[in-house]
Amino acid sequence: MKAFALFVCVLAGLGALILFQYPSLASGEPLLKQGPDLKQAAPQEPLPQITLAGGCFWCVESEFRGREGVVFTRVGYMGGEIENPTYQDITTGETGHAEAVEITFDPEKTSYRELIGFFLRKAHDPTQINRQGVDVGTQYRSAIFYADEDEKQKAQEIIDEINEEGLYDAPIATKLEPLSTFWMGEEYHQQYYEKYREKTGRDHIRVILKH
Repeated sequence: MKAFALFVCVLAGLGALILFQYPSLASGEPLLKQGPDLKQAAPQEPLPQITLAGGCFWCVESEFRGREGVVFTRVGYMGGEIENPTYQDITTGETGHAEAVEITFDPEKTSYRELIGFFLRKAHDPTQINRQGVDVGTQYRSAIFYADEDEKQKAQEIIDEINEEGLYDAPIATKLEPLSTFWMGEEYHQQYYEKYREKTGRDHIRVILKH
């Protein structure tokens, strides 16, 4: 009985600590943030886009949906060898695709350079090779998909700047790959964390740990 009581106390203590660190869990407020310019549907007007890969696309997408100037996001697959890949295909790590996020943005409120800087400094760990935390495989590689030589040069300049700053203990391993066909991910993957919150009334554990 004493051991059981101690176990209960430990659980209660852990629960109190979590609520202390994450007050939104107690209040019911989500940790996820949505930026002021975010739209629920793809905009009709032509706007610039950037496509990035940095581990699980759920995580990368949620990071950018809180950014000012980001208008719309969708997740999918890029950089592989087969057409119309499914999630089951790319999880083998044999198709060459990366889990990618296509970000549509308003150039009057943010820029390619600002988004790349955020991606490399805040949105993920760009020093990991073919992985991001517990997610391991080429499909989880860090990559910037450039549309032309100007974008490639700008991305490389930012990588060089951050390496020179010494922000990380290891050099940035992010690959610069030419933009190719963006294969739309399955609907249940789109804005996954927001759907999870709506369905369960709480944030996904990955969102909690990220904060």
